Amino acid sequence: MYLRKSFVIILLVGLLLASCGGQETTETPISEMDAFLTAGVGTLAASIFQTQTALVPTNTITPVTTASPTNTFLPAITLPPLSSPTLGLLSTQVVFVGSPTPTGTQYTPTPNPSTLSYGCNNSALIRDVNYPAGTVLKPGEKFTKTWQIANTGTCDWVYLYHLVFISGDSMGGSPSNLGKVIKPGEWIQLSVNQTAPSDSGTYKGYWRFGDQSGNVFGATLGVSIVVSSPTKTPKPTDTPVPTPVTPSYP
Repeated sequence: MYLRKSFVIILLVGLLLASCGGQETTETPISEMDAFLTAGVGTLAASIFQTQTALVPTNTITPVTTASPTNTFLPAITLPPLSSPTLGLLSTQVVFVGSPTPTGTQYTPTPNPSTLSYGCNNSALIRDVNYPAGTVLKPGEKFTKTWQIANTGTCDWVYLYHLVFISGDSMGGSPSNLGKVIKPGEWIQLSVNQTAPSDSGTYKGYWRFGDQSGNVFGATLGVSIVVSSPTKTPKPTDTPVPTPVTPSYP
């Protein structure tokens, strides 16, 4: 609407100038009149443009306010207490088949039993069943030494396994074959028949268990006895019987 009014005003001013140009005047020279009208038109145009500029709203740049992030802490979540597992020792009971439950003092495991093995075979001494070390025997006395051992290997002991003499005094020992199957974890009593030497003194012999080929393994089985000196019975001496004296009378 303001541009239309401005155009009308400029048009009127142009018509005014055109009408004035065809008339003569004696009061003001044409050049001065032209300058006056030109200045007036410029002033009018400047006024119009200033008015239009004032009417146009100024674009005000509103700074965008960026919201600062705020750290909102979530409430702490309290977890239910976990049930702590109870650590217990798994007790494994070794069941020995074919023999009564051993009683008395148990054997002491070898510190490094794997060094005594041969292949999958191994054994451990449980106890001396009879004739502990230092047992006194008479010269020539027969006895049967027995040990209780456990199969601590990973394979079965089979029929032809047997005791093998290692060193010391065998004292006439002649062990027989196992004659049965002993599985890992089972135990058995092994015996050997022996005879005490005829001379007095201390005698020791050492045995180990072996497979059918004589390859020994496991704990060393020992026997130690003391042969006593024979007690000599003194021979009876003949004591002369006194002859009775018969008294004589005069």
